[in-house]
Amino acid sequence: MTHDVIGIGNAIVDVISHADDQFLDNMGIEKGIMQLVEKDRAELLYAAMNDRAQAAGGSVANTIAGIGHLGLGTAFLGKVKDDALGRFYVNDMTANGGAFPNPPSGDVAAPTSRSMIFVSPDGERSMNTYLGAGADFDADDVPRDVFAGAKLVFLEGYLFDKDEGKSAFRRAAQLMHEAGGETAITLSDPFCVNRHRADFQHLIENEMDLVIGNEAEWTTLYECDLEDALIRAAKVCKTVVCTRSGDPVVVRQGDIRIAAPVERVVPVDATGAGDQFAAGFLYGYVTCTDLETAARMGVTCAAEVIGHVGPRPQADMQARFRALGLM
Repeated sequence: MTHDVIGIGNAIVDVISHADDQFLDNMGIEKGIMQLVEKDRAELLYAAMNDRAQAAGGSVANTIAGIGHLGLGTAFLGKVKDDALGRFYVNDMTANGGAFPNPPSGDVAAPTSRSMIFVSPDGERSMNTYLGAGADFDADDVPRDVFAGAKLVFLEGYLFDKDEGKSAFRRAAQLMHEAGGETAITLSDPFCVNRHRADFQHLIENEMDLVIGNEAEWTTLYECDLEDALIRAAKVCKTVVCTRSGDPVVVRQGDIRIAAPVERVVPVDATGAGDQFAAGFLYGYVTCTDLETAARMGVTCAAEVIGHVGPRPQADMQARFRALGLM
């Protein structure tokens, strides 16, 4: 089976429960932010959740699900343990036709990654993330046969925090280029970029064909203003993209600069906005749409996902593209 787009990222199960402010105070949970937690803390919080709802999550996993929703063949590479959450993750990711080539492993020491998300009555989300098995993804978890006939591999910057992730990215880039496709990465987080600035710059210059980041990530990467950062990146990378919240998305290829206006909507839940922008943009990019249309596709997908709770599309996005004259 040929996959149009392959994603590599941290395979995290989102576990969602409702909780009031008193519960958050009693459990020592800081409201409205994401905190990394250790295994014992993760198990304590998981046991304290009364009305658990689970979904396969992770930034690039959400993007891959969005691309599959748009009709392309997809595969997601990630590491899960052979435990209840790991098996759930695989079943959830493959339920809509995408592939998860890495089987749950009994040899993985850490449990499957999970994020315990407590939703307050005011809609605030307090996230407690245990990185677990997914953070140990390495080059041995990147199978060669998945890349045959593929057009693009999309990498998650969060995995760049470990040497194992860096080696996996280099192997994936090599296999993708050998297969005749392109490599892309999302910068993911300005703090991650700050920790590995030189390595990210080297990766972008030597391995990547396309990079997606927001304004904070780009200015952190090059330690200069946004326009200069994008110009520097475009000198060494074929295509660079910058999302800017309510401001137009900027795309650069060499000396070509394109700005695509955003669609302003009242957000219900901002979770997944960047992930679904990437899904729409990459769909347009892979199907050889012009860059401005691809950016508008990304903006349309982002606008849809913030209009409801949850990080994945619920509407028929191809129908929306047609209504807007994008297809």
